[in-house]
Amino acid sequence: MEREQYAIMARQEERHWWYTGMRRVALAVLDDALDSRQGQSLRILDAGCGTGGTTRALCRFGEVFGVDLAWEGLQPARERGLNRLARATVERLPFASASFDAATSFEVVYHLGVGNDIRAFQEIRRVLKSGGVFLLRVPAHDWLRGEHDRLVHTRHRYSPDEVHGKLEAAGFQIDRLSWANTVLFPPAVAKRLLERVQSATDDAEPDLWQPPGALNSVLESAIAIESLAIPHRVPLPFGLSILAVARAM
Repeated sequence: MEREQYAIMARQEERHWWYTGMRRVALAVLDDALDSRQGQSLRILDAGCGTGGTTRALCRFGEVFGVDLAWEGLQPARERGLNRLARATVERLPFASASFDAATSFEVVYHLGVGNDIRAFQEIRRVLKSGGVFLLRVPAHDWLRGEHDRLVHTRHRYSPDEVHGKLEAAGFQIDRLSWANTVLFPPAVAKRLLERVQSATDDAEPDLWQPPGALNSVLESAIAIESLAIPHRVPLPFGLSILAVARAM
């Protein structure tokens, strides 16, 4: 990811509608997946923690550890008060086997810095206890690549079948697989198509423009409504992202 993107992430992660809305969905899904362990203090790994906004939110479930390969991400994470952080790749995690109850990975394995996504899934499986929960989110539809993908060094965007197959190959049992970010799929497709007929500037940040407060809240709510659907297995017809809950076998 371009260095300046970490600064944008650190600045926007607490207030931009995409971050806050998707975080609400992820926390609701994880809360449901960990329902049988309520009241326990769990050990959780955030594999690819970035600047730490979601990592800090995960602390509601227990003791959270974050790893990221980029110093530009880890420094803002520390400034958020997180201290269980390590610089490492998701393909080689610096933790003992079977040492975590749950793991998350949000928009990480799609990155050019991850050479082998199945290897990354195998590493996450290794550090999870038997029956441990893995919550994964990745961008969908390789044909939807745009300027933002160039800026954040997207290697690949996924299909549901591909996610399912790779998680199973890595030793996971799939609990649920869902589209996410459904409501905003049509305008996002229109925006991507428009980008292709316009010349993008190198310093543009087309996907993280901060809208005014009222519009920001509306867009957040449009995403966060999925926190009521996905945990209850309500099928979504399409989406910009794929969200999977899997358990270590």
